[in-house]
Amino acid sequence: MVQVENLTRRFGAREAVSGLSFEVARGQIFGVLGPNGSGKSTLFRILATMLAPSEGAVRVAGFDVTAQPDQVRASIGVVFQSFSLDRKMTVAENLTAQGHLYGLSGAGLRDRMQASMTRLGILERRRDLVGTLSGGLQRRVEIAKALLHRPEALLMDEPSTGLDPGARRELWQYIEELRAGGATVLATTHILDEADRCDRLLLMHEGRRVAEGTPAELKARVGGDVVVLETSDAGELGRQLAARFGVAPILAGGTLRVEIANGHRFVAEAIEAFPGTIQSIAMHKPTLEDVFLDLTGARIEG
Repeated sequence: MVQVENLTRRFGAREAVSGLSFEVARGQIFGVLGPNGSGKSTLFRILATMLAPSEGAVRVAGFDVTAQPDQVRASIGVVFQSFSLDRKMTVAENLTAQGHLYGLSGAGLRDRMQASMTRLGILERRRDLVGTLSGGLQRRVEIAKALLHRPEALLMDEPSTGLDPGARRELWQYIEELRAGGATVLATTHILDEADRCDRLLLMHEGRRVAEGTPAELKARVGGDVVVLETSDAGELGRQLAARFGVAPILAGGTLRVEIANGHRFVAEAIEAFPGTIQSIAMHKPTLEDVFLDLTGARIEG
């Protein structure tokens, strides 16, 4: 559905995206995960034909984004990070205006609007002004609008922006329902629990591909348990832990991370070995944040 080969996009001397390659298969939720500034939005704008590549090739639904932008636009639905609805128009009026942009009218447009609003659970709100709706409902209207012309792929740039946790969960339930109906979804995000719901993930950092795989495959790269320790002198404690236990602590944000099998045993032994030195200690199974820290030394969130 989406093929990206050696994509580079420059802004002057700066490379926002550098040598990026990946593919998105039909009928899957493909996530692009990375912190702000990683190149996700630049990639999104290229896929949506809003920017041209500096180098490389990008094809969506079989069409080249540079040579065949009109065909690409007809094949995709786009949900932008910022809302693009007219708040002074009703839900139905926003969808009607979108339909007219794609040459739809009459009974055909009304049928598509009915189907799209029903699918997103907003049919009963069709006469409501968009400005009176909650952020979660407005995002559903955005998706209904993007699906109106029955695109082959749905592109979503940070779709949870501005939503509370409840609305975010509800949004992703709808995205999963779209996938169950055969839709292909590519979504950029910097939110870890969203990334965990994707079928496949591309991790980006400073414009480059860091890793790619299913969330489970990526987390398996860490293995074992992750132990996080806080102390007044993380550098010194890291050296002492390495000497005593043969581990390789990672200093991140003033805390120490140790990846080790049987983490519960290590926790007990570390507390006993360094009484009064460790201010707090916690253990968890590997997360995508741990994967990203291992590969880049940077955090995704926060």
